[in-house]
Amino acid sequence: MNVADENRLKLMGAPGSPYTRKMLALLRYRRIPYAILWGGHQNPPPGLPQPKVKLLPTFYFSDANGEVEAVVDSTPITRRLEREYAGRCVIPETPALSFLNELIEDYADEWLTKAMFHYRWYFEADRDNAGPLLVYWSLPTLAAPDAQKMADMFSKRQTERLYVVGSNDVTASTIEASYLRFIDLLDGLLQRAGYVLGARPSSADFAIFGQLTQLAIVEPTSAALTRARSARVRAWLDRMEDLSGVEPANGDWFTYEQATESLKPLLTEIGRVYLPFLKANAAAVVAGKPDFETEIDGQVWKQPTFPYQAKCLQYLRDAASALPDGVRTEVRQVLSGTGCEELLN
Repeated sequence: MNVADENRLKLMGAPGSPYTRKMLALLRYRRIPYAILWGGHQNPPPGLPQPKVKLLPTFYFSDANGEVEAVVDSTPITRRLEREYAGRCVIPETPALSFLNELIEDYADEWLTKAMFHYRWYFEADRDNAGPLLVYWSLPTLAAPDAQKMADMFSKRQTERLYVVGSNDVTASTIEASYLRFIDLLDGLLQRAGYVLGARPSSADFAIFGQLTQLAIVEPTSAALTRARSARVRAWLDRMEDLSGVEPANGDWFTYEQATESLKPLLTEIGRVYLPFLKANAAAVVAGKPDFETEIDGQVWKQPTFPYQAKCLQYLRDAASALPDGVRTEVRQVLSGTGCEELLN
């Protein structure tokens, strides 16, 4: 059945944007009609508004007055889609599992992206690969000499910005070791049930998928490491690209007992690397410091402060505080010993 253009949800994005890939796969799974406008904010689509913060993907929703508004940030957009489109939800209905989904999705969006940025720009072979791709993804008709000049300029700028996400010669080993551990953990979860939270995909799956579309496919160094580590994970990405034919059932989510058993290793990894980063960053933001230094996984970690990720920590704490007492007890038991339990304090 054809869907009229005006009924399609428009978004602008790029193949090299992990959050674009996250949301496209989610839209396909949820069978939400959409129209993707390939591009970026350097060449925005005419006739559409600009977002306050220029991020990809940018969604174009109609507001209460029928005016088009440009909206960014994949996590709140995912929740908005849950409210506005019925069926095939990606947020578990049980409060305990929903909170765990929030935590894992946040880890994927905010910690795994450090690995994505690191592997894209830290090694020369990856820089040489990424630069031209990023140009041609947005400007496919550009002449090769002009494209190479633009790629060189963009690669230089991005490499000089590695420090912003915490990638440097001191932290490189921490990022790389954490990524390889994660691939092993994901392999185990996929073998058990097919997805992270059971036998149906959650928003956490799509967040992980978005980052791995780059790490396990685009970036040569991390792609080779991923394939050598887990053919299962690499194959899962191809399936995640389009799950429109999956027919989910409520019983496909993990039970509380299954979540406790299955998710503990991944939650321990999150408590090992991501929570220490979140806490140190938030403390630096409160203190008004432009950068901070802490210890993650026994190694020095230093980077500029990131106000948005301080908001991520507060969001997780607020979500934990909002849990009913009985659910908080359940979540505390799941998180016990992982390093994440202090989110409930």
